[in-house]
Amino acid sequence: MKINRKEFYRNLTRLALPIMLQSLMLASVAAGDALMLGKIAQDEMTAVSLATQIQFVQNMFLAAIAAAGAILGAQYWGKGDKRTLEDIFNMILRFCGIVSVIFFLACELMPGQLMRIFTSDAPLIAIGSSYLRIAGWSYLLTGISQCYLTMMKVSDHVKPGALISSCAVILNIVLNAVFIFGLFGAPKMQARGAALATTISRMIELALCVAVSSKPSYIRPVFSRFIKQSKQLKTDFLRQCLPLLGGSLCWGVGFTSYTAIMGHMGTDAAAANSVAAVVRDLICCMCNGIGSAAGIMVGNELGAGRLDLGKAYGIKLKNLSYGIGLLSTALVLAVTPFILNMVILTDQARTYLTGMMVIMSFYMIGRCVNTVTINGVLDGGGDTIFDLYSLIVCMWLIAIPLALAGAFVLHWHPLAVYACTCLDEVGKIPWVMARFRKYKWVQDLTR
Repeated sequence: MKINRKEFYRNLTRLALPIMLQSLMLASVAAGDALMLGKIAQDEMTAVSLATQIQFVQNMFLAAIAAAGAILGAQYWGKGDKRTLEDIFNMILRFCGIVSVIFFLACELMPGQLMRIFTSDAPLIAIGSSYLRIAGWSYLLTGISQCYLTMMKVSDHVKPGALISSCAVILNIVLNAVFIFGLFGAPKMQARGAALATTISRMIELALCVAVSSKPSYIRPVFSRFIKQSKQLKTDFLRQCLPLLGGSLCWGVGFTSYTAIMGHMGTDAAAANSVAAVVRDLICCMCNGIGSAAGIMVGNELGAGRLDLGKAYGIKLKNLSYGIGLLSTALVLAVTPFILNMVILTDQARTYLTGMMVIMSFYMIGRCVNTVTINGVLDGGGDTIFDLYSLIVCMWLIAIPLALAGAFVLHWHPLAVYACTCLDEVGKIPWVMARFRKYKWVQDLTR
């Protein structure tokens, strides 16, 4: 089916740019932490980078719940069913609240044990534990605000949601500087200052979400129906959420395993990997934004019953993902000299970082293609199980065993081990394309 190119790109830009900005702002917090703490000491930067892996795992749970809500929400919004959207909001709010409480309690009661997952270095464990005790309060709030932002995204309120996130991130970065360096009479708290800044900004973010969503045109949780729910809707939600959760955990725990493996290869390798991860997350904002927009665009058309147009949109977005990947590769190589001069690293860590950036440039092609195609197009049509299959095979049966063997059995060079952690995204592109062309994702999920 031929699509209206002008309308396609207008919708893509309208949705993708705010989500890109939102993603960039969130990634900028980690970048700000790394750069500011990197100006103080390598250990401070490395410990916080390792500690934030706890929130990364929490975000995998929250992302799966929010993504399931977004998949159904986009289709019901395309259908014009506001009441069901409110019920979906209630549902994701309950699940995200439970997850947030669990991670909060873990950070407050056992921060040292959590840090030992990623490093055996006593100074890093001590710094990271002090960070987690404060940052744990922000983990309690994150799940609730993410529910509000998800509903804004699928109900044509992308810009206000992105603006709220951006304001919270800007505040976070400013407060980082204040509390890390002790500006304006504030105590110099270093790593603990980064945690305090994050907690305060999350409080402001949640308050803004609740205030903005009180307007008449916004979707809000309806507390009179908070406990009561449709069994059919819950079944539909779990049908989408469970594969997404499985895939999200496979990916999130896998990425955390990569960090833990590099963390046990010495402080220089861990520091270089910490900086490389920040750069990766910043540059991936582009494909994250387009991937989220792809899911909404495809889902809206499929939910409205326009299956041919939804399929045509999916094909167009899949093709665009290759161009995004090549652009991301060029960006990684272009910023490498700048990044090397931005943080204080030992000569050995600097050498490792240079090699990691080159390896990452090839990884970005696979990351972009898979994010847009799997997490955008396939998920937008309800084909959520494939992501789980591909992660089990490519990450857990190939990349992680190779990295573990290289690090602890064969004693490979850290760059060789890092290359193993980048294998899965590039290697599964042919399988992703074969799945895409089966068009199982072209389906209307609404009732």
